[in-house]
Amino acid sequence: MAAAKFDSKNLEIKTKSIEQTLVPLVTQITTLVNHREKPKKSEKTCKAVLEVGKAVNIAVNRFTAVGKAIANDNPDIKDEMVDACKEATTAGQNIAKLTNIQYDDSGQPMNFTEKSSMVRAARGLLSAVTKVLLLADRVVVKQLLKAKDKVDSSLSKLEYVSNFTDFVQAFSQFGSEMVELAHLTGDRQNDLKDEKHRAKMGAARAVLEKSTMMLLTSCKTSLRHPDCESAKENRDGVFSQMRRALAMIQSIVTDEYPSSLNGPASHLIMHNILKDFTDLVESSRVTQVDSSSRDKLVRALHNIIDTTQDFTDSAYTSHEHREKILSYCDKAKMELHNLAKLGVAIEKNDCRHPTEDLEKSIIKMCRITLDLKKQVQDTALDQASEIFQNNEDHDILGMLKNSGVAGDVDKVEGYSVKFIEHSEQLQEACRLLRHISGSAPLQISAEHAENNMKLLGPQTVSAAQTLAINPTSKIAKENLDVFSEAWEQQINDLSVLVKEINDVCQGKSCEKQVYLSLPRPGSPNGSKHGTTLKSVSVKPVKLDPEEQAKIAKAGLEMKLMTSELDADADKWEDTENDIVKRTKNMSSMAYSMYLFTRGEGPLKTTQDLFTQAEYFAEEGNKLYRTVKDFSFQVPEGSHTIELMSSLEKIPTYCQQLHFTTKSPTTGKIATFTKVDSTINETKNLMAAISRVITNCYYLATTYNLTVANSPIRQWRGPPPPIMNMHMNNDDTESVKSHYSTHSEGSLMRSTALHNKPMTSFGAFERI
Repeated sequence: MAAAKFDSKNLEIKTKSIEQTLVPLVTQITTLVNHREKPKKSEKTCKAVLEVGKAVNIAVNRFTAVGKAIANDNPDIKDEMVDACKEATTAGQNIAKLTNIQYDDSGQPMNFTEKSSMVRAARGLLSAVTKVLLLADRVVVKQLLKAKDKVDSSLSKLEYVSNFTDFVQAFSQFGSEMVELAHLTGDRQNDLKDEKHRAKMGAARAVLEKSTMMLLTSCKTSLRHPDCESAKENRDGVFSQMRRALAMIQSIVTDEYPSSLNGPASHLIMHNILKDFTDLVESSRVTQVDSSSRDKLVRALHNIIDTTQDFTDSAYTSHEHREKILSYCDKAKMELHNLAKLGVAIEKNDCRHPTEDLEKSIIKMCRITLDLKKQVQDTALDQASEIFQNNEDHDILGMLKNSGVAGDVDKVEGYSVKFIEHSEQLQEACRLLRHISGSAPLQISAEHAENNMKLLGPQTVSAAQTLAINPTSKIAKENLDVFSEAWEQQINDLSVLVKEINDVCQGKSCEKQVYLSLPRPGSPNGSKHGTTLKSVSVKPVKLDPEEQAKIAKAGLEMKLMTSELDADADKWEDTENDIVKRTKNMSSMAYSMYLFTRGEGPLKTTQDLFTQAEYFAEEGNKLYRTVKDFSFQVPEGSHTIELMSSLEKIPTYCQQLHFTTKSPTTGKIATFTKVDSTINETKNLMAAISRVITNCYYLATTYNLTVANSPIRQWRGPPPPIMNMHMNNDDTESVKSHYSTHSEGSLMRSTALHNKPMTSFGAFERI
């Protein structure tokens, strides 16, 4: 990969790891520079400074030795790396010379240099070390792009295979290359400083992860039914989506964004332009609404009014919301006109101080802007809420699937129209949600959700059409099931996003709280948690990174289940009933177990995990009894039978989870097996609970039933801690721990995956 020469005046650091690697060096250099300001220097101080200077020089020499080794393995950056290492070595030697102070007979320093000399040397050293780190990072980027190109090449091979034998071979190769890309992009996502880039990388990785199973079944269906046009469209749509995600990954790591990925440059976000407008109004106290400020205010308000059309022109916006938005826009125009008149008057009178009328107008303008902001938030959130309350999505998708299974082409066509209309409504909701999102990551998530639905809707329809044409095809049936599951998961993801955006609009933290049900200090038996459950005494074990990577897939699936449980619980109007509270308790417990699979959160050892799982099973039994009491109110019918069928599985899963956590283990391998079993048993219990909660909600709303409200203690811990990326190293070993040499001579980031690992490629075992 060709790269431009470094601009020494513009060494932009884009990764947290490079920034943290420089922290110890900056600290030491700051010490050296600051001591120059002291008027008196004792012999003790001078000796300490000398030691720091020597340490810096030694660390730089070791650091550059690793840099030279990197240069030898990567000819494309060799010349630049060697030059950067020479600069760093020279700068380190200068630092050592400046701190090597000689003394006269009276003990006073003889060659104590000015502060400016140390500052110049320090700047030179920081610049050179930064160059070395950025060049090493370029190697990491090259490795990631190489992995991306391999996946792209494998996709091309898959696209043109003509028989199942070649397909199996090509898909297996694709799988191994995709896993490598998943790890590299996960590391990169965690390391990026810019939150927008992190969010975009996460969105691209999510597309690749979710598309893998769809790629498998759509390709198999197309191979089995080569003359079916809808099968080909279905498969081609997946290829297109994955290539778009790969292009996004490349654009992020190279910082080059084609217009096709960025969308129209003129697209405005309501939250952002309202904030900019408010800032302009507030600054009027200083500008006195002069001619330049008036022009800016008029343009800004024009942008706001243009953007409100996305809300007022929407077919799903209620008449009441539409009228309120238009009313606030009219008020804003009138007040801006008044503000501008005051500015003209101030200019004519040559008044240099804010007037009382100006202050009142500014306050009124800010209030109107805030009211407009709240109104567009209510409009977007009400649209989304109405979609989830009506629950049309599940019914339409079910009818589409049933028509496909029955081979009824006409009905599939009819329901396809309804399904696409519903998809467009969801896209419209995502568009408005993006407008009110209070942060760049949420805006990107909303845009990602909109794009996914825009692509996934027609793909699901084409999968149903293929099955309707070939109703006896097991592969076509499996393919439709996969696309239906992907659609349902997208709906669940959207419900979580709506909740996060709503929390931000209300000023709440969007970080998920963690249920901490482990005994706290001073409570060794856990009696404070209302339980006498005792755990088997097992020596706590910490899993190493390789073992944690093995359970990452199960942990990710558990995390998705917690989102689904939260979404199910949030549907209830009565959020204080026992079913909702126990569901949220269990969701939060499971979330802390998910964090354990990432090496984070309050559960630090395997024994912590087992204890949490025991509490989880105990809470499951309590939920079983609560739902059992609720079921006595339900009239007999098919839904009641379905509820009881799902409910009776919960005690079995709880008992199995208890058995797993209580089983004795000896040795690390057995402990790891127990961890894996515990995670999987917890997932089974969560899946059963999700089905039960869905049925309970349907029955409660259909028959207007109530659920008991009793005090349930909810133990909450602090939000999950942020992974400490600080690398307190300033010698060769620090660089080796940060960059480890790959078998092919390139470099691989050695930081652990902080983001959700994209390794759930069970599709490769199902060919």
